[in-house]
Amino acid sequence: MSAKFYEFEAESLHGKPVKMSDFENKTVLVVNTASKCGLTPQFEGLEKLYQEHKKEGLVILGFPCNQFANQEPGDAKSIEEVCSINYGVTFPMFSKIDVNGDNTHPIFKYLKTELKGIFGNKIKWNFTKFLIDKTGKPVKRFAPTVKPDKIGDYLNKLSKNEN
Repeated sequence: MSAKFYEFEAESLHGKPVKMSDFENKTVLVVNTASKCGLTPQFEGLEKLYQEHKKEGLVILGFPCNQFANQEPGDAKSIEEVCSINYGVTFPMFSKIDVNGDNTHPIFKYLKTELKGIFGNKIKWNFTKFLIDKTGKPVKRFAPTVKPDKIGDYLNKLSKNEN
């Protein structure tokens, strides 16, 4: 069964193409990130969530975005340094993208259409999170202020329903 999410591709932080089909049969959490945001410490919680749930098939995909108050001004090297050195991030990070406007990355166009937020098709701020189930279906959108441990509670419920 092929869901539309699996048809997309994005560029890794190191400039390599990555097919979303590589994540088939996994629970995927897509997050737009920023290194200089008040919510940046969520990287730590996201990494903890990833470590706690990756053996059940969770993968977190981080997409840096500089559209909110210029909070991701750096290049790939500086983004990687913040993520790995400051927060120990081991989940996949991608090249900087737009999540709103004319140049919105196709993955975010799709996710915003499937799971509208309070502001409709707009992303309000950094660290908006989209959860995609193991069949590739977007199932839940989390506001920027929702902490990763709350998503862990939701993942636990989701995995009980899948069994």
